[in-house]
Amino acid sequence: MATLLQAERFDEIVELFAPPLRAAVSGEALRLAWAAEAAGHGGVRAVDEPIGEAGGADPVRVHIQVTCASGGFTVIASVGGDGLLHGLRLDPHGGAEWQPPHYADTGRFTERDVVLGTGPLAVPGTLSLPVGPGPWPAVVLLSGGGAFDRDESSGPNKPLKDLAWGLASRQVAVLRFDKATFAHSNRLPTDFTMADEYLPPALAAFHLLRQQPEVDPDRIHLLGHSMGGKAAPRIAAAEPAIAGLVLLAADTQPMHEAAVRVARHLAALNPGPGADRMVAALVRQSALVAGGELAPDTPPELLPLGFSAAYWLDLRAYDPVTTAAGLACPMLILQGGRDYQVTVADDLTRWKDALVHRPEVAIRIHQDANHLFFSGSGASTPAEYARPGHVEPAVVDEISAWLGRR
Repeated sequence: MATLLQAERFDEIVELFAPPLRAAVSGEALRLAWAAEAAGHGGVRAVDEPIGEAGGADPVRVHIQVTCASGGFTVIASVGGDGLLHGLRLDPHGGAEWQPPHYADTGRFTERDVVLGTGPLAVPGTLSLPVGPGPWPAVVLLSGGGAFDRDESSGPNKPLKDLAWGLASRQVAVLRFDKATFAHSNRLPTDFTMADEYLPPALAAFHLLRQQPEVDPDRIHLLGHSMGGKAAPRIAAAEPAIAGLVLLAADTQPMHEAAVRVARHLAALNPGPGADRMVAALVRQSALVAGGELAPDTPPELLPLGFSAAYWLDLRAYDPVTTAAGLACPMLILQGGRDYQVTVADDLTRWKDALVHRPEVAIRIHQDANHLFFSGSGASTPAEYARPGHVEPAVVDEISAWLGRR
């Protein structure tokens, strides 16, 4: 596999996947992930031979070290006794572990596990409750696009856990949950959509919070990051009792267009034939999403990121800005000034154009923040996400103060 990675022959790597993994990850999705890591580390220089972990486990975990111009990353694969790949991920952080942010005080809140929903797609979550009788304001956290756990874990970073612990330390009840794409990746229906991904667990979380005596039932909000912020107005439209929305780096640009923009940004960081092929493929796939030929039976391998036609049709029919403009609830919209995934120019301007005249809507830019709302300087790159960090204290303070005033 090291030879295939070095040559960027991703379609051939996908042929080595066991059926469940093949159904979840396309060659183009793998190419995009590889290009992001390569670009963030200055370009790939060498790919080492695989090294298997000792112990005789099945599947065997294999590590492939990738050396780049600036640092590197590790490909971690799970190889079964059938010779197929049952798992594959890119690990940029080298084993660094998440540490609690200084603004979290675990003596000021308690946590317990919960289950949201019923049936095969019910998801586990965590309820964080401030110490004391309350009743406290509350938020349901919605993670971004992708198969994220309840903490939105990425390498050594857990931005939703930062927010949960920071807000719970400031007398806000918080409920966060694993996405179905994380908890049930092998059993999702082929016509699974963004609505299926966010609405059932978020609404179940809202109703669970309303049952807690420590929670003020009239002050339960949604806090969505990235695609979670895009989905939040849709959830609030389905449940008018939701008290308000906090949108962090919430994208408004159609996702197939944003995928091309981000791919071009990454290609500029690490130019070459592989980057050109990635951009060309996404341009072709994006045109299919935007055009009139997209149909429910369009194969996912022809579409961006390997998502199904049903997923793209659902996204194409949903406008988060128009939906938000039809809501009466207050909103806090925050954006990182250094974010290259969701940007001021491509996304925040659309929120401003539709909502800036509304007195109950507050819009703020944290100039030094990246997409995760971690502080930094200079141009943000994917490599920045591999370094341990935390959501800015100012962001946590602003959100808690806004929720306290509601």
